[in-house]
Amino acid sequence: MSKGIRFIEIGANLTDPIFNGVYRGVQAHTGDFKEMLQRTRNAGVEKIIVTAGTVKEAEEAIKLVNTYENLFMTVGCHPTRCKEFEKDPEGPDGYYQKLLNIAKSSDKVVAIGECGLDYDRLYFCPKATQLKYFERQFDLAEETGLPMFLHNRNTGNDFMDLIQKHRHRFKNGIMHSITCTMEEMECAVSLDLYLGINGCSLKTHENLEVAKKVPIEKLMLETDAPWCDIRPTHASYKHLNLSKEEELLYKPPTRKKEKFELGFMVKGRNEPCCIGQVLHVLASIRDENPEELAETIYKNTCEGFNLKP
Repeated sequence: MSKGIRFIEIGANLTDPIFNGVYRGVQAHTGDFKEMLQRTRNAGVEKIIVTAGTVKEAEEAIKLVNTYENLFMTVGCHPTRCKEFEKDPEGPDGYYQKLLNIAKSSDKVVAIGECGLDYDRLYFCPKATQLKYFERQFDLAEETGLPMFLHNRNTGNDFMDLIQKHRHRFKNGIMHSITCTMEEMECAVSLDLYLGINGCSLKTHENLEVAKKVPIEKLMLETDAPWCDIRPTHASYKHLNLSKEEELLYKPPTRKKEKFELGFMVKGRNEPCCIGQVLHVLASIRDENPEELAETIYKNTCEGFNLKP
């Protein structure tokens, strides 16, 4: 275990087939889900919130969280998947009811989402459809009383305008995987949202400046695994100064998937154990003590998601 540092991973896509060795529908190696979870525990990650962005993903996630004690989950519809509301055989109301039923089925569902707006990928789902069904998910949050796990990409004022319009309908909101401007970050804070930081939040020098300025009481940590790893080409990489012990925990040895070996991470596949990399970059750019920063963020996360420490 890592020197007493403890984490809650607020966003990992653990229903992705890649954790069972399947890449683009092809079995490349044996699954290593349990080994991945062991690396996570070794790194001090006490809880993982599994992101579910469709009914199908939520059905898979509920099986995971009922199997593993330290896993929790979200339930919602990702903005790029909002066409699913209209494709459902029972129509939009039927799709909504399926999300609601799963959300109410277990106390291990801790948020509504991932939901929001994504104008970088309108080829998956048009703007009007995203807007319509993002608004519908405020109904889910209000009906369940759960926090909202939010997604925002290049949406001008649309995302913040909707949050402001509906802010009275949900207690806590977490803007996950932020890549926003300083102005957007300040607006999110003014609306009393938490902000999730991962590798994609730390890619550029502008990203680093924003992450420096997030109020400490609004910070949360995530990896968005298997995506959003920290890479040598990122502005964050020079701030990744790990001891040998920390490197074994947060940046374990890898093998290419073609040379897969149990006990090693798969090269290019991010995992929740890598959350310690995010912490250390964040502590470095903010000139803060990593242990103290981690503990504050842990408490933020318990409060934001209503989790027991």
